[in-house]
Amino acid sequence: MCLTLQVEETLKPFMLSMKKLREISSRFTKEMDNGLDKKKHQKAAVKMLPTFVRAKPDGSERGDFLALDLGGTNFRVLHIRVEDKKILKVDSQICAIPQEIMQGTGHELFDHLAKCLGEFLESQKLKEQKLPLGFTFSFPCEQTEIDKSILIRWTKGFSCSGVEGKDVVQLLKDAIHKRGDYDISSVVMVNDTVATMMSCNQQEHEDPDCEIGMIIGTGTNACYMEDMKNVKRCEETEGQMCINTEWGGFGDKSPLSDPGALDDILTDFDKEVDETSINPGVHIFEKMISGMYLGEIVRLVLVELTNNNLLFEGKVTVRLDTKHTFETKHMSFIEGVDQEVIDTIQDLLKVRCSEDDARVVSLVCDTISSRSAHLCAAALAAIANRIRLNKAKDNLKTAVGVDGTVYKKHPNFRHKLEDAVAFLAPECDLKFYISEDGSGKGAAMVTAVAWCNWTEAGLITK
Repeated sequence: MCLTLQVEETLKPFMLSMKKLREISSRFTKEMDNGLDKKKHQKAAVKMLPTFVRAKPDGSERGDFLALDLGGTNFRVLHIRVEDKKILKVDSQICAIPQEIMQGTGHELFDHLAKCLGEFLESQKLKEQKLPLGFTFSFPCEQTEIDKSILIRWTKGFSCSGVEGKDVVQLLKDAIHKRGDYDISSVVMVNDTVATMMSCNQQEHEDPDCEIGMIIGTGTNACYMEDMKNVKRCEETEGQMCINTEWGGFGDKSPLSDPGALDDILTDFDKEVDETSINPGVHIFEKMISGMYLGEIVRLVLVELTNNNLLFEGKVTVRLDTKHTFETKHMSFIEGVDQEVIDTIQDLLKVRCSEDDARVVSLVCDTISSRSAHLCAAALAAIANRIRLNKAKDNLKTAVGVDGTVYKKHPNFRHKLEDAVAFLAPECDLKFYISEDGSGKGAAMVTAVAWCNWTEAGLITK
């Protein structure tokens, strides 16, 4: 009993009450306002970036499109055929991004992307065609047009030199032109959350009125449809635009947020994860909830408990003491106790694990994944309530398109998030739809809509 109380005391800072989550949701609403404000947005922690995506598919889009998806652990190239808001054909290829390229130069990265795209076009016998391309680039960018996007900063383990502050669309075009063996007609810049939202606006989907996109995977982010009158950074006041919140930066210190909005709930484990990351002080919210960091938070807690003789006979093995040996994917499997779980813990961390030890490890995993789900819910509730207030409705019904391995593969994460949102935003009835390959198909849909609009405006000749 004494050991259990000590374990619970260690985990207590991760357990956030609904009252605290409501407070966090209110703080996020304030940060959204700062990001949308014409004078404050440059100093805001939550950037609220315009995407220049103004419309959803209306059925007039048709043709062949390419999609290029760079979002963290995977890089994919796709060929997609669109007709009547339906995706009729999908061919794709996955390309690895070696660590030395992720942390090398920008030229090396974009040359690699262009090389993989060329190899894919060759395999599909498409090199002679000049197709439009949707570029899903899932990093904080400042878009000035739908085909121009400036990288603000790298996240998710990338640190390629010479890219921050540059137009990534132009860097891709330059790499393709340097090769000289194929060409593309135009490039549309698409964030992965926008692509996820758009992929849930296809005709065959149960709910075409998807107004929110959310990613909870290696990284995390969300977008939503905002009224133009509230986007003070843009001159136009009619209609809507999709806003890329870049909510991973929630909690970052800024001239408008010092101390950071999440400082009071940061644990010592969160601070260590941040301080030992490649971008200390940046994307605090993401480091508390996304797949790139959750496993490491668990490992640090297990080390603390072991050092306090509450776990594994007080013996910290070399494996347990090594960074990133406990991955987020292991949390999905360990939430429970049986012999298979015990064997997995022993093999993974090279420890002697009793049944009681396995229960503690399972409790740690459950506690940290629950905090992640609840923090996501607090921010999502703020977005849903904002849409409701924009529409001047007492009750809102809308849909959220979701992608990301944490949401899709963790056995309890989805239910914890959805239950918390229902509690925090009771006037909002949200339906959640998993976007299958959203960053690929959704990027193609955004490109198809833009291509159709450009053609109708006479900017492009088919």
